[in-house]
Amino acid sequence: MSNPYYISTAIHYPNGRPHIGHAYEMIAADAVARFQRQQGRDVFFQTGTDEHGLKMVKTARERDMTPRALADEMSGYFREMTEVLDISCDRFIRTSEPEHYAASQAIWQAMADAGDLYLDRYEGWYSVRDEAFYEEKELTEGEGGEKLSPQGTPVEWTAEETWFFRLSKYQQPLLDHFAANPDFIRPESRRNEILRFVEGGLVDLSVSRTSFDWGVPVPGSPDHVMYVWVDALTNYITGAGYPHDPERFAKYWPADLHLIGKDIVRFHAVYWPAFLMSAKLPLPKQVFGHGFLLNRGEKMSKSVGNVVDPMELATLYGKDALRYFLLRDVSFGQDGTFSDEAIVTRANADLSNSFGNLAQRTLAFIAKNCDGQVEEGRVEKADAILLAEVDVACAAFRSAFEDLALSQGIEAWMTGVFACNLYIDTQAPWALRKTDPDRMRAVLRTLVRAIRHLATTILPVIPSSTAKLLAILPSEDDEAFRIGTPTPIFPRLELQAIEA
Repeated sequence: MSNPYYISTAIHYPNGRPHIGHAYEMIAADAVARFQRQQGRDVFFQTGTDEHGLKMVKTARERDMTPRALADEMSGYFREMTEVLDISCDRFIRTSEPEHYAASQAIWQAMADAGDLYLDRYEGWYSVRDEAFYEEKELTEGEGGEKLSPQGTPVEWTAEETWFFRLSKYQQPLLDHFAANPDFIRPESRRNEILRFVEGGLVDLSVSRTSFDWGVPVPGSPDHVMYVWVDALTNYITGAGYPHDPERFAKYWPADLHLIGKDIVRFHAVYWPAFLMSAKLPLPKQVFGHGFLLNRGEKMSKSVGNVVDPMELATLYGKDALRYFLLRDVSFGQDGTFSDEAIVTRANADLSNSFGNLAQRTLAFIAKNCDGQVEEGRVEKADAILLAEVDVACAAFRSAFEDLALSQGIEAWMTGVFACNLYIDTQAPWALRKTDPDRMRAVLRTLVRAIRHLATTILPVIPSSTAKLLAILPSEDDEAFRIGTPTPIFPRLELQAIEA
């Protein structure tokens, strides 16, 4: 296999358990990774946990444990989520790994060799929750008169000796790169936001801390640890083999896609490419900032008590129903809303009533009336028309997924399902069984071919269910055209009460 494709999620900050937003990003990245594998690409898919920084130190202190112990516990929950949700990652990276320390120190040294790091004193506003520095002009005022970051998080005045990165040096190179690569930042709204930010002027960035020691030590400065975003962003090249495996690094870097939340686009589209330019390393091909998931239209927060555990949802409704809903009902790149009722409604309408019912009644009919085997029959024009409609639907799915238009792709796929349901109702094989068995056989073979094509196409979205379906369908070269014993793949869902 050739033609490498490297996709990553943001690595998740494990100062708490995973929430539905983490799951959404992982599921979307997994669907893209599975889709690219289907296209014959040599896919490398990385996710993981970002374990350093002041926020981890404070959370660990509140829980009377060490940051390392907190990271070990919480990272375990994120790894468990990859298993529960069928996330086919090739590497789950932790920034506390020795290999990652080595990579972070290597890129630091490369930036130092470029003359882009200098020691000075930092005084300014810092958000612990965002692990980000902000200029005065970016701040807003809260209801109580307190200063807030652009994300609405509290900021505090910080003063300490720190290493600085010459970010200002890269203002024009970044603008030149954005102009030469219009798809570097997507969607367009995020690109415009970053363009305005960079055009407004970049100031040098504080990239080390001395007020705590939970982080990657700065080479030659034992009292300093790296600013968490320096080592967090470096995870993408650590996994690709930097600097320990040059052959692997040459194969997979630059990454094809960094899939991240819209709140951290600045770090990935400004700081990260500037670090890479300084270190004389290639830039990733694309940064895509997806939207937020809202619980019944409201932003999730622990204080409101509306944070949802994705593993609990997967247990209640099934992982594929959850995956399907999130990718089908949320327009990728925009904010979306979810509820238990919406998940149940969508899964029942599309998976149970439409695709599942199509497969079950076709295959159960074959098992009962044809002994699980369908011979050639009298082909008519309607058969070719249906297969052509399904081909068009599946091609539209593939085209949309190539463009990261995930919900539109699934919507296009559903037109193929609807075409099959109209065909089976019109052709009525149950009636043909008595009046025209030869025609019945052709209808059933056509339906099986169409169902197989639809199942193969949608597999990146709902891998577990479709794998079960494909296991009982005959392959393309199976002349016997025998099916296995069918069982309902998509049972109807009922609304479940979540225990408090």
